[in-house]
Amino acid sequence: MSWLSVSFEVAADDVDAIADALLEGGAASVEVADADAGLPAEQPVFAEPGSSDPRPWRRSVVQALVAEGADVGALVAGACARAGLAALPYRLSAVAERDWVRASQEQFAPIRISQRLWIVPSWHVAPDVGAINIALDPGLAFGTGSHPTTRLCLNWLERTVRGGETMLDYGCGSGILAIAAMKLGAARADGVDIDEQALVAARANAIQNRVRASFHGAAGALRLPAQIVVANILAHPLIVLAPLIARHTAPRGRLALAGLLATQATEVRAAYEPWFEFEAPGEEEGWMLLSGVRHPS
Repeated sequence: MSWLSVSFEVAADDVDAIADALLEGGAASVEVADADAGLPAEQPVFAEPGSSDPRPWRRSVVQALVAEGADVGALVAGACARAGLAALPYRLSAVAERDWVRASQEQFAPIRISQRLWIVPSWHVAPDVGAINIALDPGLAFGTGSHPTTRLCLNWLERTVRGGETMLDYGCGSGILAIAAMKLGAARADGVDIDEQALVAARANAIQNRVRASFHGAAGALRLPAQIVVANILAHPLIVLAPLIARHTAPRGRLALAGLLATQATEVRAAYEPWFEFEAPGEEEGWMLLSGVRHPS
Protein backbone atom coordinates (compact mmCIF):
# COMPACT_ATOMS: atom_id res chain seq x y z
CA MET A 1 0.00 0.00 0.00
CA SER A 2 1.20 3.53 -0.81
CA TRP A 3 0.96 6.28 1.77
CA LEU A 4 0.80 10.06 2.03
CA SER A 5 2.08 12.28 4.82
CA VAL A 6 0.03 15.32 5.78
CA SER A 7 1.51 17.75 8.31
CA PHE A 8 0.69 21.12 9.84
CA GLU A 9 1.54 23.27 12.85
CA VAL A 10 -0.78 23.62 15.82
CA ALA A 11 -0.64 25.40 19.15
CA ALA A 12 0.25 23.45 22.28
CA ASP A 13 -3.29 23.44 23.67
CA ASP A 14 -4.72 21.91 20.48
CA VAL A 15 -2.33 18.99 19.96
CA ASP A 16 -4.29 16.26 21.73
CA ALA A 17 -7.62 17.26 20.22
CA ILE A 18 -6.40 17.37 16.63
CA ALA A 19 -4.38 14.15 16.97
CA ASP A 20 -7.42 12.27 18.29
CA ALA A 21 -9.63 13.77 15.57
CA LEU A 22 -7.24 12.70 12.82
CA LEU A 23 -7.21 9.12 14.06
CA GLU A 24 -10.99 9.13 14.34
CA GLY A 25 -11.16 10.41 10.76
CA GLY A 26 -9.13 7.53 9.36
CA ALA A 27 -5.45 8.43 9.68
CA ALA A 28 -3.29 5.33 10.11
CA SER A 29 -0.98 7.05 12.59
CA VAL A 30 -0.21 10.47 14.03
CA GLU A 31 3.15 11.79 15.15
CA VAL A 32 3.85 15.00 17.07
CA ALA A 33 7.23 16.76 17.00
CA ASP A 34 8.77 20.05 18.06
CA ALA A 35 8.45 22.55 15.21
CA ASP A 36 11.69 24.12 16.48
CA ALA A 37 13.69 20.87 16.50
CA GLY A 38 17.32 21.58 15.64
CA LEU A 39 16.89 25.30 16.27
CA PRO A 40 17.89 27.39 19.32
CA ALA A 41 14.23 27.43 20.43
CA GLU A 42 14.06 23.59 20.60
CA GLN A 43 12.44 22.40 23.85
CA PRO A 44 13.48 19.10 25.48
CA VAL A 45 10.45 17.30 26.92
CA PHE A 46 10.57 14.33 29.30
CA ALA A 47 7.65 12.35 30.71
CA GLU A 48 7.54 9.42 33.10
CA PRO A 49 4.79 7.09 34.31
CA GLY A 50 3.22 8.44 37.48
CA SER A 51 4.50 11.98 37.02
CA SER A 52 2.54 14.93 35.68
CA ASP A 53 2.57 15.03 31.89
CA PRO A 54 4.64 17.85 30.40
CA ARG A 55 2.95 20.41 28.20
CA PRO A 56 3.38 19.90 24.46
CA TRP A 57 5.89 22.01 22.60
CA ARG A 58 4.93 25.63 22.15
CA ARG A 59 4.87 25.04 18.38
CA SER A 60 4.12 21.47 17.44
CA VAL A 61 4.12 19.78 14.06
CA VAL A 62 1.42 17.14 13.74
CA GLN A 63 2.08 14.60 11.00
CA ALA A 64 -0.57 12.08 9.94
CA LEU A 65 -0.08 9.04 7.72
CA VAL A 66 -2.98 8.40 5.32
CA ALA A 67 -3.56 5.96 2.50
CA GLU A 68 -2.84 7.19 -1.02
CA GLY A 69 -6.12 8.13 -2.67
CA ALA A 70 -7.69 9.39 0.55
CA ASP A 71 -9.49 12.73 0.44
CA VAL A 72 -6.89 14.58 2.48
CA GLY A 73 -8.70 17.91 2.36
CA ALA A 74 -11.86 16.36 3.77
CA LEU A 75 -9.88 14.46 6.40
CA VAL A 76 -8.12 17.60 7.64
CA ALA A 77 -11.25 19.75 7.50
CA GLY A 78 -13.26 17.14 9.40
CA ALA A 79 -10.54 16.72 12.02
CA CYS A 80 -10.31 20.48 12.54
CA ALA A 81 -14.07 20.73 12.92
CA ARG A 82 -14.16 17.91 15.50
CA ALA A 83 -11.30 19.54 17.39
CA GLY A 84 -13.06 22.92 17.34
CA LEU A 85 -10.40 24.58 15.18
CA ALA A 86 -10.51 26.69 12.06
CA ALA A 87 -9.27 24.94 8.91
CA LEU A 88 -5.48 24.62 9.00
CA PRO A 89 -3.11 24.90 6.03
CA TYR A 90 -1.23 21.65 5.53
CA ARG A 91 1.69 20.17 3.63
CA LEU A 92 1.29 16.96 1.66
CA SER A 93 4.04 14.60 0.54
CA ALA A 94 4.30 11.05 -0.74
CA VAL A 95 5.90 8.44 1.48
CA ALA A 96 8.36 6.47 -0.63
CA GLU A 97 7.97 2.70 -0.73
CA ARG A 98 10.69 1.01 1.31
CA ASP A 99 11.67 -2.38 2.61
CA TRP A 100 10.78 -1.43 6.18
CA VAL A 101 12.30 -4.57 7.70
CA ARG A 102 15.62 -3.85 6.03
CA ALA A 103 15.37 -0.15 6.91
CA SER A 104 14.79 -1.04 10.56
CA GLN A 105 17.69 -3.47 10.62
CA GLU A 106 20.03 -0.88 9.11
CA GLN A 107 19.55 1.24 12.23
CA PHE A 108 21.36 -1.37 14.33
CA ALA A 109 24.99 -2.31 13.85
CA PRO A 110 27.26 -4.27 16.20
CA ILE A 111 28.14 -2.18 19.27
CA ARG A 112 31.39 -2.55 21.17
CA ILE A 113 30.67 -2.08 24.86
CA SER A 114 34.18 -2.85 26.10
CA GLN A 115 37.34 -4.72 25.13
CA ARG A 116 35.60 -8.07 25.56
CA LEU A 117 31.86 -7.34 25.30
CA TRP A 118 29.86 -6.75 22.09
CA ILE A 119 26.16 -6.44 21.27
CA VAL A 120 25.53 -8.01 17.87
CA PRO A 121 22.14 -7.76 16.12
CA SER A 122 20.98 -11.24 15.13
CA TRP A 123 21.28 -10.46 11.41
CA HIS A 124 24.99 -9.42 11.67
CA VAL A 125 28.15 -11.48 11.87
CA ALA A 126 30.10 -10.93 15.10
CA PRO A 127 33.10 -8.65 14.41
CA ASP A 128 35.18 -10.37 17.11
CA VAL A 129 34.42 -14.08 17.47
CA GLY A 130 36.69 -14.26 20.51
CA ALA A 131 34.68 -11.68 22.48
CA ILE A 132 31.60 -12.16 24.63
CA ASN A 133 28.99 -11.56 21.96
CA ILE A 134 25.35 -10.99 22.88
CA ALA A 135 23.14 -11.75 19.88
CA LEU A 136 20.14 -9.47 20.04
CA ASP A 137 16.83 -9.05 18.27
CA PRO A 138 15.10 -6.28 20.25
CA GLY A 139 11.66 -6.74 18.71
CA LEU A 140 9.37 -4.19 20.37
CA ALA A 141 11.37 -4.06 23.62
CA PHE A 142 13.82 -1.46 24.95
CA GLY A 143 17.48 -2.41 25.14
CA THR A 144 19.70 -2.58 22.06
CA GLY A 145 22.93 -1.41 23.66
CA SER A 146 22.83 1.92 21.83
CA HIS A 147 21.31 3.98 24.65
CA PRO A 148 23.67 5.41 27.30
CA THR A 149 21.68 3.84 30.15
CA THR A 150 22.08 0.35 28.69
CA ARG A 151 25.79 0.86 28.10
CA LEU A 152 26.25 2.13 31.66
CA CYS A 153 24.55 -1.00 33.01
CA LEU A 154 26.55 -3.37 30.79
CA ASN A 155 29.85 -1.84 31.83
CA TRP A 156 28.79 -2.01 35.47
CA LEU A 157 27.86 -5.69 35.10
CA GLU A 158 31.21 -6.46 33.50
CA ARG A 159 32.97 -4.93 36.52
CA THR A 160 30.63 -6.54 39.04
CA VAL A 161 30.00 -10.14 37.95
CA ARG A 162 32.77 -12.34 39.27
CA GLY A 163 31.12 -15.72 38.65
CA GLY A 164 28.43 -17.77 40.33
CA GLU A 165 26.15 -14.91 41.45
CA THR A 166 22.38 -14.68 41.21
CA MET A 167 21.12 -11.68 39.24
CA LEU A 168 17.82 -9.81 38.85
CA ASP A 169 17.04 -7.47 35.96
CA TYR A 170 14.06 -5.36 37.06
CA GLY A 171 12.45 -3.91 33.93
CA CYS A 172 14.22 -6.34 31.62
CA GLY A 173 13.07 -5.05 28.22
CA SER A 174 14.87 -7.10 25.57
CA GLY A 175 16.60 -9.18 28.27
CA ILE A 176 19.99 -7.79 27.34
CA LEU A 177 21.22 -7.26 30.91
CA ALA A 178 20.16 -10.66 32.23
CA ILE A 179 21.70 -12.35 29.20
CA ALA A 180 24.92 -10.36 29.63
CA ALA A 181 25.12 -11.36 33.30
CA MET A 182 24.82 -15.03 32.37
CA LYS A 183 27.48 -14.74 29.67
CA LEU A 184 29.76 -12.96 32.14
CA GLY A 185 29.46 -15.89 34.54
CA ALA A 186 26.39 -15.43 36.74
CA ALA A 187 24.84 -18.68 37.94
CA ARG A 188 21.22 -17.56 37.52
CA ALA A 189 19.43 -14.56 36.09
CA ASP A 190 15.79 -13.50 36.37
CA GLY A 191 14.06 -10.65 34.59
CA VAL A 192 10.83 -8.80 35.37
CA ASP A 193 8.78 -6.59 33.07
CA ILE A 194 5.16 -5.43 32.88
CA ASP A 195 5.27 -5.39 29.05
CA GLU A 196 4.27 -8.71 27.49
CA GLN A 197 6.12 -7.84 24.27
CA ALA A 198 9.29 -7.35 26.30
CA LEU A 199 8.93 -10.78 27.88
CA VAL A 200 8.45 -12.37 24.44
CA ALA A 201 11.59 -10.62 23.13
CA ALA A 202 13.63 -11.43 26.25
CA ARG A 203 12.79 -15.14 26.16
CA ALA A 204 13.58 -15.37 22.45
CA ASN A 205 16.90 -13.56 22.96
CA ALA A 206 17.85 -15.90 25.83
CA ILE A 207 17.22 -18.93 23.60
CA GLN A 208 19.22 -17.36 20.79
CA ASN A 209 22.14 -16.79 23.16
CA ARG A 210 21.84 -20.28 24.64
CA VAL A 211 21.57 -19.06 28.21
CA ARG A 212 19.04 -20.11 30.83
CA ALA A 213 17.43 -16.93 32.09
CA SER A 214 13.87 -16.71 33.40
CA PHE A 215 11.58 -13.78 32.63
CA HIS A 216 8.45 -12.98 34.61
CA GLY A 217 5.52 -10.63 34.38
CA ALA A 218 5.31 -10.02 38.14
CA ALA A 219 7.86 -9.71 40.91
CA GLY A 220 5.88 -12.21 42.97
CA ALA A 221 7.13 -15.01 40.71
CA LEU A 222 10.75 -14.43 41.75
CA ARG A 223 12.70 -16.74 43.96
CA LEU A 224 15.27 -15.75 46.60
CA PRO A 225 16.74 -12.24 46.75
CA ALA A 226 19.50 -11.76 44.18
CA GLN A 227 23.12 -10.92 44.84
CA ILE A 228 23.20 -8.53 41.87
CA VAL A 229 20.19 -6.35 40.97
CA VAL A 230 19.92 -3.95 38.04
CA ALA A 231 16.91 -1.68 37.44
CA ASN A 232 17.16 0.37 34.26
CA ILE A 233 13.75 2.03 34.20
CA LEU A 234 12.96 5.72 34.84
CA ALA A 235 13.39 7.96 37.85
CA HIS A 236 9.80 8.05 39.11
CA PRO A 237 9.19 4.26 38.94
CA LEU A 238 12.58 3.71 40.60
CA ILE A 239 11.53 5.89 43.52
CA VAL A 240 8.15 4.17 43.89
CA LEU A 241 9.74 0.70 43.65
CA ALA A 242 12.55 1.36 46.15
CA PRO A 243 11.17 -0.83 48.99
CA LEU A 244 10.37 -3.70 46.61
CA ILE A 245 13.74 -3.59 44.86
CA ALA A 246 15.49 -3.43 48.23
CA ARG A 247 13.63 -6.59 49.34
CA HIS A 248 14.81 -8.37 46.19
CA THR A 249 18.46 -7.49 46.89
CA ALA A 250 20.32 -9.90 49.16
CA PRO A 251 22.22 -8.57 52.20
CA ARG A 252 25.54 -7.18 50.97
CA GLY A 253 24.17 -7.54 47.43
CA ARG A 254 25.11 -5.08 44.69
CA LEU A 255 22.57 -2.71 43.10
CA ALA A 256 22.65 -0.55 39.95
CA LEU A 257 19.93 1.99 39.16
CA ALA A 258 19.73 3.59 35.72
CA GLY A 259 17.33 5.38 33.43
CA LEU A 260 17.63 8.66 35.31
CA LEU A 261 18.96 12.03 34.31
CA ALA A 262 21.71 13.75 36.25
CA THR A 263 19.14 16.20 37.64
CA GLN A 264 17.12 13.30 39.10
CA ALA A 265 19.96 11.42 40.79
CA THR A 266 19.71 13.07 44.23
CA GLU A 267 16.01 12.24 44.63
CA VAL A 268 16.43 8.64 43.47
CA ARG A 269 19.44 8.09 45.72
CA ALA A 270 17.53 9.43 48.73
CA ALA A 271 14.77 6.87 48.17
CA TYR A 272 17.27 3.99 48.45
CA GLU A 273 19.62 5.25 51.17
CA PRO A 274 17.70 3.53 54.02
CA TRP A 275 18.89 0.20 52.56
CA PHE A 276 22.04 0.92 50.52
CA GLU A 277 25.46 2.48 50.80
CA PHE A 278 26.17 4.25 47.53
CA GLU A 279 29.37 4.59 45.53
CA ALA A 280 30.49 7.28 43.10
CA PRO A 281 27.94 7.48 40.27
CA GLY A 282 28.57 6.80 36.60
CA GLU A 283 27.49 9.25 33.91
CA GLU A 284 27.21 9.23 30.13
CA GLU A 285 25.61 11.91 27.96
CA GLY A 286 23.69 13.36 30.91
CA TRP A 287 22.33 9.97 32.06
CA MET A 288 23.33 8.59 35.44
CA LEU A 289 23.95 5.18 36.98
CA LEU A 290 23.77 4.90 40.77
CA SER A 291 25.40 1.84 42.32
CA GLY A 292 25.57 0.67 45.89
CA VAL A 293 25.76 -2.20 48.35
CA ARG A 294 22.83 -3.47 50.44
CA HIS A 295 23.27 -3.10 54.19
CA PRO A 296 23.91 -6.44 55.96
CA SER A 297 20.50 -6.39 57.67
